[in-house]
Amino acid sequence: MLHDLIDIGANLGHESFDHDLDAVIDRARAHGVAQMVLTGASRAGSPRALEIARQGPGVLFATAGVHPHHASEYTAEADAELRELHRQPEVVAVGECGLDYHRDFSPRPAQRRAFSLQLEIAADTGKPLFLHQRDAHEDFLAILAEFEGRLGPRVVHCFTGERHELEAYLERGWHIGITGWLCDERRGAHLREIVTGIPADRLMIETDAPYLMPRTLRPKPSHRRNEPMFLGHICAELARDRGEDPVQTAAATTATARAFFGLPQPPA
Repeated sequence: MLHDLIDIGANLGHESFDHDLDAVIDRARAHGVAQMVLTGASRAGSPRALEIARQGPGVLFATAGVHPHHASEYTAEADAELRELHRQPEVVAVGECGLDYHRDFSPRPAQRRAFSLQLEIAADTGKPLFLHQRDAHEDFLAILAEFEGRLGPRVVHCFTGERHELEAYLERGWHIGITGWLCDERRGAHLREIVTGIPADRLMIETDAPYLMPRTLRPKPSHRRNEPMFLGHICAELARDRGEDPVQTAAATTATARAFFGLPQPPA
């Protein structure tokens, strides 16, 4: 079993974890996950992520942001709420924020506005960015380019794109988060071919739990809820595709995540 893993994206504030959250965290720790960054992705979800993070000092951390699906809720009050959250030491990144033209749950102008306002928060706080992009590559690059020289490190979370998108992000010095999408033979097979091009100091791993259960788990779980305990499986699959020892991949992704988010060594 792999040890000292960091899950950089787990939605533990999701309602599916309400009844057994402590057990989920315990299982993750028992399966080698030393630290987790909990995703804040809405006005309600971001304070919930912080609330949970405060229950695990040195182990649990949070992001605070508004996902493009929720961009319509990004009011002046929402902006003030986010800025207050970013004054808290457990909140280590701005986001999840970005653009999603795949589903368009919020109008595209609202998405672009919410994204830009959150980039202002990142510029003001100096915190790293936890980014989302789906089917919006050109607009995504264009908006980020407007903040050139004002932003800190960036990770494109749950990368599912094509080679040209990956190359564009790497050329700009950004980081890449890989999830169990890699393990989906229907949608993620192309990732297995291109993850070899990600430098070790730019690569991180995440479950995006409760979403994206790895389809290569054996035996298959009796449920569809993903958990951070499966991060080691994602790491092993990624290592195989990169031609690395899983221990090497684990150590590199952990070192990269600690440096990116400024995380301390976990408590013993």
